[in-house]
Formats: sequence, C-alpha cells, structure tokens
Amino acid sequence: MKLKKEDMVRVITGAYKGKQSKILKVILGKNTCIVEGVNFRIKHQKPISQEQPGGRIKKECPIRMSNLELVCPKCGIPTRIGRKKIDNSWARICKKCGEMIDG
Repeated sequence: MKLKKEDMVRVITGAYKGKQSKILKVILGKNTCIVEGVNFRIKHQKPISQEQPGGRIKKECPIRMSNLELVCPKCGIPTRIGRKKIDNSWARICKKCGEMIDG
C-alpha cells in the first residue's frame, strides 16, 4: 500500500482539488481513505436525548486513493512513491528527491 495514516496528501481531482491535508483513516477493502477537511457531507440526525440534540452534522466521507498524491516530508513537493528493499524490509521512497519517506 502506498498511502498510510498520518501521511500528508494533496487532492489532484474533484471539488477539493489542490487542498493539502493529512490522512485520518485508511479503508483497505474499498481502496479509499478519509482525509482531514476534505469531501464533507451533511448528515441530518434526529435528537437522541437532551445531551445530543439533532441537526445537520458535517462529516468527512471517504475519497478514492487514486485522487490523492503524497507530499514528500523532505522536499515538500507532491510526488509519486517508489519502493526499495533495505535490510530485508521494504521502504517507501520519494521519486523526486530519492529520500526515504519512512524508516
């Protein structure tokens, strides 16, 4: 998998094109992830009790991983991701600067 939780990503298509934010949750089975501040939907909720009133609640919905691009933490440029085997384990590397993204 190329994208992980807590990665900084940039949206490359859709209504939120160009926005940079971090990944909150990755959903593997559907190849989607939830990104902070991106792809909001409004949910109408009935009041449950006095403590939880009803109303319109904005919540982030999943976005396809194909619509996201990783922002390299070293060079700060949106880039593609490569993989390289180092000491019997795979590491992600930035295609632009060649640095390892994670150890």
